[in-house]
Amino acid sequence: MISPFLSLYIEKTHLLPDKFLPENAFVCSVPTCCVQIEDLSVLFPAFLRRRPASLLRCNVEYVFLITQELRLDPLAAYHAIELLQRFMVKHLTGLLTTPTPEGAGAAAALTESSEEAVLEKIKDTFPLIVFSCVQLASKLSLHSHMIDNNTAVRFLHSVGLSVSKQTLLDSELMVLKGLEFRLNAPNPLTYVEILLEVLGHNEPSIPVEHLHLLCHQVLQFVSLQRTAIYDSLLVTTTRCVSPSREHRETFVTVTEDCMLLGVGVIAVATFIHYFKNWQQVVGELSHITGISKRSISDFVHVTLAHIVRTSCSL
Repeated sequence: MISPFLSLYIEKTHLLPDKFLPENAFVCSVPTCCVQIEDLSVLFPAFLRRRPASLLRCNVEYVFLITQELRLDPLAAYHAIELLQRFMVKHLTGLLTTPTPEGAGAAAALTESSEEAVLEKIKDTFPLIVFSCVQLASKLSLHSHMIDNNTAVRFLHSVGLSVSKQTLLDSELMVLKGLEFRLNAPNPLTYVEILLEVLGHNEPSIPVEHLHLLCHQVLQFVSLQRTAIYDSLLVTTTRCVSPSREHRETFVTVTEDCMLLGVGVIAVATFIHYFKNWQQVVGELSHITGISKRSISDFVHVTLAHIVRTSCSL
């Protein structure tokens, strides 16, 4: 039995296992939008020309592109994203709170233009920061080769960035110091894979081997559309079109909950591939993690709505 909603989803997204993207294609902002990896040399210079504020919004996409081009394990991509986001929070906070010649009062009265000026400062170094996070993540991965400096220099040159090995080392050290050498970070893909293993053990009838690759696609989509999806989830959970600041501050813990993200991704993949037993899977995931069925269902409905809405707009 396939619901009308699921039929529309299948028609618009082509995310079923027999319709996965070709090996040389990459899911960009929506499942049907593909970027050929050989075009990265064209895309990266365009990335450098973006307005400073938009650099931070596109970093996830370029981490995925870089890791696929260098044939790294998908775990390395998500680890690099976590390292990059943590580093940028600390780095930008430090730049924004640095005392100015006009005094502390001027520093406290930050305006949108001053924030734009700070982002302008890092515009030239930001692409190298992104790459350094990927390189660090590759060194921590047990399942993919490490990016050495020779490979790094060749790759960056191929996308229009001419840097020396010393510059690479300096950038990597800057990221390490910014993170205070704390490189362990929650990896959402690890949560997904462990939950799939437990789910398959508890319910052998569920085809987790078929869900595995689809979960990768769904997690990638959620990562690329993270802000929009969690904003919608906030509205859904608070039942308020314009959530208050208190609601948003409380909701931060939800956006950082890798367990909720993991069960949500598996539930979305199950809805697509194994709809007739979707409620059974949601119940089992709730039993495994202690997350309510309502919370899992809300995440699934919001994510599917974004997939369909984004696909229909193409």
